[in-house]
Amino acid sequence: QLQLVESGGGLVQPGGSLRLSCAASGGNFDWYSFAWYRQAPGKEREGVSCISDVGTTWYTDSVKGRFAISRDKTKNTISLQMNNLEPEDTAVYYCAASRTGWGMQATYDYWGQGTQVTVSS
Repeated sequence: QLQLVESGGGLVQPGGSLRLSCAASGGNFDWYSFAWYRQAPGKEREGVSCISDVGTTWYTDSVKGRFAISRDKTKNTISLQMNNLEPEDTAVYYCAASRTGWGMQATYDYWGQGTQVTVSS
């Protein structure tokens, strides 16, 4: 059973940066595609970014040019570098994994517990 643990959230001022990490264990890292989702208070969960097993990436329009997703096989870790953060980025961020596809149409069967990102002055 794959397990995912996120870290790196926190409070940052507008224009600042954070780097989220998602440590995967209990499965073959190479078999999975991964995604970052977020959910703000009172809003539906939305897909932010995803990366396939071979490193193909996708970003939702609102974060293009500001966020970068990556995967590190040596550390079994997925990262989301977030730059030029805006108050609208405030949300709980979740890491998710899929063995059956990639992209926002894939079914993500494994989820982390989430990490809070707050962008405020």
